[in-house]
Amino acid sequence: MIRILLVHDACLVRSVMAEWLRREPDLGVHDTPWRGAPGQVRRVRPDVCAVDLDHPRARKQVPLDELCPREPGRRAPRLLVLATADRPGLLRQAIEAGVLGYVDKKGSPERLVRGIRRVAEGERFVDESLGLGFLKAAEMPLTRRELSVLSLAAEGASVAEIAGSLHLSHGTVRNYMAAITRKTGARNRIDAIRISQGEGWL
Repeated sequence: MIRILLVHDACLVRSVMAEWLRREPDLGVHDTPWRGAPGQVRRVRPDVCAVDLDHPRARKQVPLDELCPREPGRRAPRLLVLATADRPGLLRQAIEAGVLGYVDKKGSPERLVRGIRRVAEGERFVDESLGLGFLKAAEMPLTRRELSVLSLAAEGASVAEIAGSLHLSHGTVRNYMAAITRKTGARNRIDAIRISQGEGWL
């Protein structure tokens, strides 16, 4: 039996998906919204966490590491994400978090089941329809930290607010913004935000 933890904030969508997955005799399915996910991981000890990447904090950083606690003598759950090609920044974060499975949210439920089984075996699974998103993710010039800074700036946060939120000094935030402006070929912070949103990095 493969133990699955389905993490999705939309209750109706999550419930329908969970019920559909429970039709498979080899899947033991639990579901939770994001806020309850870390506790459910400790309680359920899933083999696979199937995670919707559209998390409320997604524009800053998807907390995928919260689903993979490092405990002696215990294997962390393998991760599979539900994603779309038009959010390459989120795909980049998933890649950096060591996610094994990538299922297109616009695809069929059968693809999700196939992905879960492959990931449970420790194998990589990637929907071909996400290819363009991966290409854009590979081309993205900004680091994860720079994206975090720029995401807060895009929400209207000041240098001081960004520094407080990310536990950085004001000078470090300014250095990040200068690097972001240079890497995106922008004229200023507003232009960097516009370019990044246009490219789907934010």
